[in-house]
Amino acid sequence: MLFLHGNGERGNGLDELDYTLIHGPLYEAWVQKRDLPFIMIVPQLHMFDMGTLPYIANRTKADIPKRLAEGVPPRPEMFPSDSPIAPAQVVNDMAKVPVLLPNGWERAEQDLLAMLAAVDKNYNTDPKRRYISGISYGGFGTWYMASKHPQLFAAAAPVVAWGHPDLIPPLAAAKLPLWVIAAGRDSAINKDNFYPGIEKLRQLGHTNVRFSMLEQAEHDAWRQVYEGWDIYGWLLRQER
Repeated sequence: MLFLHGNGERGNGLDELDYTLIHGPLYEAWVQKRDLPFIMIVPQLHMFDMGTLPYIANRTKADIPKRLAEGVPPRPEMFPSDSPIAPAQVVNDMAKVPVLLPNGWERAEQDLLAMLAAVDKNYNTDPKRRYISGISYGGFGTWYMASKHPQLFAAAAPVVAWGHPDLIPPLAAAKLPLWVIAAGRDSAINKDNFYPGIEKLRQLGHTNVRFSMLEQAEHDAWRQVYEGWDIYGWLLRQER
């Protein structure tokens, strides 16, 4: 599984690499000691001049969860939210919406491909069961990598990140299984933007698509997603 983290876990070297432990399947496997049957590739995105964002500039090593010698630490609480639960609106003109967020995972595309090749060379992998998933910024990276290289993956699961219609045709042509997960009370990502891409998949005849809206969840819906088993079980059922 190639897992792409969100914007807050960027870093510029080994001293900051452990920020990738904060969220996602690596947190589940290493900190919560879950036996997840994957070889996990969890790279860190370069800072790319994003380090002045408050949630990056103000983070500390104390934010990094620790693996305990005995037992596991309590899970962090979900983000509080005052956002109302409201219906999403269909966006009719995505031409005015950028395909990607600035300084995202597309800038590391060649590095990601090299990592996948290196892992295939040095570990006992199954190329027919290679998966990609990511959260927020990493979810947008998931859409991008899956669209550019659909032949590499057996399935893709972007979490709290929508797919721009411009990225959809290669995914539909490859019939790549997709599970798209959104948060109903997300205050960071516009949930209205999920529907044009999902509709484009339908128009192009791609039926192996799941779309889940976690209505009660805030932007950190990924905690609920990776804490459960459903996403792992679904991924493992997909084979190229």
